[in-house]
Amino acid sequence: MSQRIGPIATATGLTRDTIRYYERLGLVCKPARTDGGFRLYPPDTVTRLRFIKQAQKLGLALKEIRDLLGPANGRRRDQCQRVRGVLAKHLSDVEARMRELEAFRQTLQAAVKQCDRALRRGETISCPVVDHLGSENE
Repeated sequence: MSQRIGPIATATGLTRDTIRYYERLGLVCKPARTDGGFRLYPPDTVTRLRFIKQAQKLGLALKEIRDLLGPANGRRRDQCQRVRGVLAKHLSDVEARMRELEAFRQTLQAAVKQCDRALRRGETISCPVVDHLGSENE
C-alpha cells in the first residue's frame, strides 16, 4: 500500500525535506503522484530509508549508499561484492583509526603518570608534561 510522505517521515524519523533530498539524489525512487500532486511512495520506502540511515551510522557517504543501492540487474553476486568492497574499506579505515587512538591513549596515560609522580613529590615544581612539550617546540 502506497504511503504519503508524512507517515513515512514519522516512521523513519527523517524530515520531509530529507526524504525529498534523498529522492533528488536517487536514493529513493520517484514516487507516483495523486491528482492533487501529493507523493505516494511504494511500500518498501520505509525499509529503504531505514537502511540509508543505518548505512550512514556505519560511516558510509550518501554516494556510496547510492552505489550500493543501485540496480543489481539480476547479478546479486556483483552487488554483494560491491557492498563487501565498500565495507572492507571502511573496516580498514576504522582499524587504522583505532591504532592511532590506541597510540594516543598510551601517550596520554604516560603523561598522566608523569603528572602523578610530580604531584606525589609534594613540592612546588613545574609540570613535567608542560616542560616536555615546551622543549619539543624548540
